[in-house]
Amino acid sequence: MKNVPEMFGSMVFNDRKMQERLPRTTYKALKKTIKNGEPLDISVANAVANAMKDWAVEMGCTHYTHWFQPMTGITAEKHDSFLYPTGDGEVIMEFSGKELIKGEPDASSFPSGGIRATFEARGYTTWDPTSPAFIRDKTLYIPTAFCSYTGEVLDKKTPLLRSMEKLSAVAVKVLQLLGNTEVTRVTTTVGPEQEYFLIDKKMYDARPDLIYTGRTLFGAPAPKGQELEDHYFGSIKTRVSAYMNDLDEELWKLGIPAKTKHNEVAPSQHELAPIFETSNIATDHNELTMEVMKKTAEKHGLVCLLHEKPFAGVNGSGKHNNWSISTNTGENLLDPGKNPEDNLQFQLFLAAVVKAVHEYQDLLRLTVASAGNDHRLGANEAPPAIISMYLGDDLEALVNAIVEGKEYKSNGKADMLTGVDVLPDFKKDTSDRNRTSPFAFTGNKFEFRALGSSLNIACPNYMLNTMVAEELSQFYEELKKADDLNSALKALIKKTLTEHKNIIFNGDNYSEDWVKEAEKRGLCNYRSLPEAMAHYVDKKNVDLFVKNGIVTEAEIHARYDIELDHYAKQIKIEALTMLDMAEKNITPSVIAFVKELTDTALAKKALSSSLSVYAESSLAEELSEKLELFVKKTDELKKAVAGAADYQNDNLARAKYYRETVFALMGELRELGDAMESRTSAKYWCYPSYGEILFGV
Repeated sequence: MKNVPEMFGSMVFNDRKMQERLPRTTYKALKKTIKNGEPLDISVANAVANAMKDWAVEMGCTHYTHWFQPMTGITAEKHDSFLYPTGDGEVIMEFSGKELIKGEPDASSFPSGGIRATFEARGYTTWDPTSPAFIRDKTLYIPTAFCSYTGEVLDKKTPLLRSMEKLSAVAVKVLQLLGNTEVTRVTTTVGPEQEYFLIDKKMYDARPDLIYTGRTLFGAPAPKGQELEDHYFGSIKTRVSAYMNDLDEELWKLGIPAKTKHNEVAPSQHELAPIFETSNIATDHNELTMEVMKKTAEKHGLVCLLHEKPFAGVNGSGKHNNWSISTNTGENLLDPGKNPEDNLQFQLFLAAVVKAVHEYQDLLRLTVASAGNDHRLGANEAPPAIISMYLGDDLEALVNAIVEGKEYKSNGKADMLTGVDVLPDFKKDTSDRNRTSPFAFTGNKFEFRALGSSLNIACPNYMLNTMVAEELSQFYEELKKADDLNSALKALIKKTLTEHKNIIFNGDNYSEDWVKEAEKRGLCNYRSLPEAMAHYVDKKNVDLFVKNGIVTEAEIHARYDIELDHYAKQIKIEALTMLDMAEKNITPSVIAFVKELTDTALAKKALSSSLSVYAESSLAEELSEKLELFVKKTDELKKAVAGAADYQNDNLARAKYYRETVFALMGELRELGDAMESRTSAKYWCYPSYGEILFGV
């Protein structure tokens, strides 16, 4: 058995390796940068680069890469070797502080929302010392931020780092005002639970829709789905278990604290959950986790699907973003403690989160919007598109007591009596969990459940950090003027919770009654990305990010255009793939089967006029009628895709057109295709069925 503690972080230039390889003064200077956000000196960078290179070369590396997160939704990397010619036909291995700090990818080849023209190619990557370098495939990976030649932010990491610094600065001021003077830094931590599907690679290779779009565009339901609820937490299949074991080891080597693994609800669906880390490192690690998941699957003849809804009719995959706030003194600011009614510090931070989620519910909704996630939100497998908060019975009782000026009475932790002598009794939690809530309090953190499985978690977290920082900043400005801080604090908490309690809902978010109730409360219900994204550039949202120094107004508009353009392109690719499958394979397959039915009927009649041909003729007639409609609908879809050209100069109008016209027609075409699959011989049908894919591992 492998030594896990020894294996963990073995491929990471972590704190232990830095202490071993760096001069003491250099190590201390680097730690100040990492812990306190102090500027980095070039002499420190040179020493770190040399030590990093020596370690990487010893580990078999020949190249390094600046690993970054552009607006494509995935990571990017350009590999350079350590080789340096000496002029005598020899080479040495070198790596300077300048090379560590700065890289130069082509900025015009990544989405920029118009910030960079095609001929304006220069862009920069810059080392993020707060996220440790690591080794993969004999290459040293250096986590970096990415910006244009003129300084505009072109990535997802930079806004996250800025939001973390902003929240820390504001939260420290608030805490010190409250008398918590030992706190000098506040960090947000995240634990992203990752759901995914595993299917056989042979099945994947036979499905153009999975190859090009990540989801099945056609597919009749299998006789069995998830209705027996026997897959969830069930015994893990041998092949999947082998994959999970390898995945754990690969992640542990990279310092990723993978903790929990299990079968999810849908057949062939699984989940991995890590231990909490700071938001920046958790984001890098989640991106790395998704990449390692895919590459590890290849070794087992499998394919890992991270699309939010790869199969219709069974649950899709999400990502639960467990978010909390902690101090450098080890205090969780979202921990109510034993007596939350007396914990004014906790109440103030809770009020800040409640106010933030209420005022910026549109931002939280749009940050989880995508073509894939539009399939999940609102279905009975994920939270609805309406953003609300679940606090649990105990905390809701506290809020009501504060608002109404009444005495708070906690239910306390009741005993859970098992009723079996050999089973131990235990204390149950003060509140139940609500899996239908998009933003649920779970003891000492909030679980943002609406994220899609393929999403980069930087976006929801930098928006969450920024909106909470804004509320805390407003609180600070009000409280610092108070003559009686304690009275002002209580009054502020009561006022805030009273004005924003409409965002709190502890009931069933799936019910139709809640949809009506949410509308009465003034909560937004944006069912698709175009609906949600239209509000990204609302004045209050632009002001939020500009005021707090997260992104500029121009960068916001660029991201707005990038997301809408990406959405339209995704739907277009899906539509074109669907047309290709329909015309080249499905239509010919059904025609061939109808021909066999007709030929069989004619042969039977020729053999004896008394033989019945009802089965062949009725099925042939049914399929012929469906096929005629299918071909007509195929032509309609083709014309609809061409019609998108009329909206080239308006990204929002184009995205809405793809959603309301093209996507709607795709649904109609699929319904006909799936009906024909259910009636066509497996011998003739051109693609692996849902049953073969979902139960084939």
